[in-house]
Amino acid sequence: MADETELERGFAKTSPWPLFVAGGLAISEVGVVMALLPVTVGGLLLFVGSIAGILAETEYVASPWPLLAGFGGLLVVLGAGIYLYTGAPIVFDVVVETLEVGRTVAYRGLAILIAGIVTVMVAAGGWVAAVSRNPAGS
Repeated sequence: MADETELERGFAKTSPWPLFVAGGLAISEVGVVMALLPVTVGGLLLFVGSIAGILAETEYVASPWPLLAGFGGLLVVLGAGIYLYTGAPIVFDVVVETLEVGRTVAYRGLAILIAGIVTVMVAAGGWVAAVSRNPAGS
């Protein structure tokens, strides 16, 4: 009988987010192995977006957009740190060559950096859209 009461109150419910978290990591690794930058960036965006979605769904955060922007900033710092750790110079030609060759540690750093920039832009767009729909609630 306790199970029925919990279901009526809404305590027990399933969430699709864990599938997207795992899928995001797997997709990003496939992108790294195949040297497909859009796949790598998309997988990382799915990963951090799913984590923000989990926290918003469970009401740990009021809005997922600031958290998503924070994750994006973390990805930018992490990606830049990995790229600089490899000793690769910050020269346009070297960056382009790294992205073309792929499958290196510097490539992973650049992919994480680009994913962070895209995540921050998506979070900013989501926040602007949320504020324009409900200006008094923000």
